[in-house]
Amino acid sequence: MTPQNKKIGLFFGSFNPIHIGHLIIADYMVEFTDLSQVWFVISPHNPLKKKKTLLADYHRLELVNIAIEDNPNLRASDIEFRLPKPSYTIDTLTYLHEKYPQKEFALIAGTDIFPTFHKWKNYKEILKQYEIYVYNRPNYEMGIYKDHPKIEVFNAPLMEISSSVIRKAISEGKNIEYMLPEKVYKYIREMHFYEMSQY
Repeated sequence: MTPQNKKIGLFFGSFNPIHIGHLIIADYMVEFTDLSQVWFVISPHNPLKKKKTLLADYHRLELVNIAIEDNPNLRASDIEFRLPKPSYTIDTLTYLHEKYPQKEFALIAGTDIFPTFHKWKNYKEILKQYEIYVYNRPNYEMGIYKDHPKIEVFNAPLMEISSSVIRKAISEGKNIEYMLPEKVYKYIREMHFYEMSQY
């Protein structure tokens, strides 16, 4: 695979906020699969999630940039900020394919997507055109998608940390500094993010 034909893993999410669990998965996918890079695609609004709990787009983008620093294998992407809202994965994939025709893209997702995957816009087209690199999430089964030729499961290290738990902990004044990259934790504290949120 030449540098011009890099295979890019797209890690979609709200990253509200990004935490060490996200980074471990991204690092695993770069080091233990054929992906040469992982792009964190920060979603401005997931159609299946409530928007009111989201930190502002540019703040979440900044947190991702702080988290990955200068790692050449990881990249923060704000591509969905400039696309029509709400964001749909198929639209973003189509746009990226047109913008970077020399690159090959694959999705990175947890097994927790599969109970609602049939609700995704043009989900059959996604499966037809793109590979999905899956990491296990506890208590979720792949169902009819097990053994699908476009889906490959990897045993990435799993940390049972969620952004919602982190937000709630911060709002309750708990110390969760080891769940976040040090600079991300400091930035969140300095900006007083999530402190007054109610969950």
